[in-house]
Amino acid sequence: MPGLGTIINVAAIIVAGLLGGFVGPLMTKRLQEGLNWASGVTVIFIGITGAVQGMMSVQDQRLVSGMSLYVVISIVAGTLIGEVIDIDGYVRRFGEWLKRVSGNGEDNSFVEAFVVASITVCIGAMAVVGSVEDALSGDISILCTKAVLDFVIILVMTCSMGRGSAFSAVPVGLFQGSVTLLAVLIRPFMTDAAISGLSMVGSILIFCVGTNLLLGTRIRVSNMLPAIIVAPVLAFVPVTW
Repeated sequence: MPGLGTIINVAAIIVAGLLGGFVGPLMTKRLQEGLNWASGVTVIFIGITGAVQGMMSVQDQRLVSGMSLYVVISIVAGTLIGEVIDIDGYVRRFGEWLKRVSGNGEDNSFVEAFVVASITVCIGAMAVVGSVEDALSGDISILCTKAVLDFVIILVMTCSMGRGSAFSAVPVGLFQGSVTLLAVLIRPFMTDAAISGLSMVGSILIFCVGTNLLLGTRIRVSNMLPAIIVAPVLAFVPVTW
């Protein structure tokens, strides 16, 4: 059944959010702060790992870096588009709406937790490739793996940041569900190079999310999201990056 992988992924996030919402209030403020730092460090290294895989390669038994210009253009162009549109503003207003309709009006950290968690679990090659494979071949293994990862991430984030993290299930369902529906159109364009570029740039954005978790919100990562669209497009430009 097309979409089963996304349903499993969303269910894993909801369960993690419910569990974290139950356990979180039982923790001391110090323990919650420690988990928040742990989340930040973990997310940073997830981002670094994905970025390094795309930018580093082994040639003649030497580690060689590359794709710097590709990354610069993707991030700068994507951020310019995002700042003009002000995606961060739309995401936060959506978060405020969810806060009201879900009865969490007194939770001052709800919107921030929602934004941070949504970006962390939404972007990346696993979400796109997994949704495409789910639609075209019925293979949900990638999304099931992602569901396990998201479960752990959202569980920790909900314990440390609050219930807003659990509502990241909404954008995950919308995003991956949309990709599944559009899979027939997207599939011809998702070459290995395009997927690699999306994963690499998405990992850099995840690194930025981790930085915000550790240092406080300083980077409007939502406004950088168009970079994950610019990156696959650049993969079709016939130049050596």
